[in-house]
Amino acid sequence: MDISGKTIGFAVTGSHCTYAEVFPEIERFVQAGARVIPIFSNTVLAVATRFGEAGEWAARIEQVTGEKPIATLPDAEPLGPTKLLDALVIAPCTGSTLSRLANAQTDSPVLMAAKATMRNDRPIVIAISTNDGLGLNAVNLARLLASKNMYFVPFGQDDPFKKMNSLVAKMDLIMPTVAAALEKKQYQPMLIERYQYAQ
Repeated sequence: MDISGKTIGFAVTGSHCTYAEVFPEIERFVQAGARVIPIFSNTVLAVATRFGEAGEWAARIEQVTGEKPIATLPDAEPLGPTKLLDALVIAPCTGSTLSRLANAQTDSPVLMAAKATMRNDRPIVIAISTNDGLGLNAVNLARLLASKNMYFVPFGQDDPFKKMNSLVAKMDLIMPTVAAALEKKQYQPMLIERYQYAQ
């Protein structure tokens, strides 16, 4: 499906180590002619790490999209009644966000945007990045895999020997996953081998 002319919410949560992989994908959506509405969790705006200062990546995303970001619950709430978004991407989606989404919590702009998107029977595309995907969060992953309008960017174990429960999506597959989700299809294969075994 051609995503030109579509309005895509792009929600970013606190997996700081994957921002460098996600940012080029946001640029791809803009270059493809989509309107991209950035949505940020509080962590993106407030926490500095070795991967960047607080708000640094948010400012870059705002600049490339040319859109005012949604960064509060009141800002996100109108996404429901206005039906602004054709689809919502959550990338990266942390284990914390995954858990709260699976358990119907709405305590961040990202989760409010997800609630609004579900209200409108439109797709949510999840690009997970969590150290706990095969741990306690596995039950939440399973719940969302079986939920209506939830689609996953292909993912796999990124380091099965040092971080055996860790799952990370292949971020350069976000766009084809969104294109498939807009047609109510899951992009396949969903489970992939991210880790390359030593030769």
